[in-house]
Amino acid sequence: MFEWIFSVEAWISLATLTTLEIVLGIDNIIFIAILCGKLPPEERNKARVIGLSVAMITRILLLLSLAWIMSLTKPLFSLFAQEFSGRDLVLILGGLFLLFKSTTEIHSNIIHEPQKEQNIKMASFTGVLIQIAFLDIIFSLDSVITAVGMAEHLPVMILAVILAVGVMMFASGAISDFVEKNPTIKILALSFLILVGVSLVADGLGFHIPKGYIYFSMAFAFGVEMINLKIRKNKAKFK
Repeated sequence: MFEWIFSVEAWISLATLTTLEIVLGIDNIIFIAILCGKLPPEERNKARVIGLSVAMITRILLLLSLAWIMSLTKPLFSLFAQEFSGRDLVLILGGLFLLFKSTTEIHSNIIHEPQKEQNIKMASFTGVLIQIAFLDIIFSLDSVITAVGMAEHLPVMILAVILAVGVMMFASGAISDFVEKNPTIKILALSFLILVGVSLVADGLGFHIPKGYIYFSMAFAFGVEMINLKIRKNKAKFK
């Protein structure tokens, strides 16, 4: 069981897979950060930790049921000459939920009505956790399938998930605070989630969009927004 410890390839797989898990978890962190922002300040950190812990447990459980995961790729039915598997249905459902949630969040930020802002502050802790858990399943499915293709040893996959979630827990607080303090960054993050939602739906319909394209476009947009923030900050100094 522990023979992989003496394998150089296994350690390389661990490092690579951990990095990929962190990258694939960016959308999860953003979603959790935005949802936790609806809670009272004293409950946000607790919700982030529980949300990411649920993500870790979900991914480990999915890794321990690899046979079931692989069965999800088998076609269940066909519609208009397009075959749909269990994985496709999960991705489509998750993508539609992400699109709905992101667009409603953007809409609430645009109208910015006082009573709606109060509702945001009084968001249910349990309701937020349920939404986080639901999306964790969607994001975890993608993550686990990547892990299966990247590593041969189950302990390596599980350790990579634990390390990646540990890094995300460490960074989630700072990311959440940064998103909350900068409204334009929050809208950018929600736009990123819309792109991820479109990608999930497209993948479920058989049109695979490489994640690299989405992450590159968002990294470019984020870089431009950071320049804008710096410009606004410099202008404010001279007012």
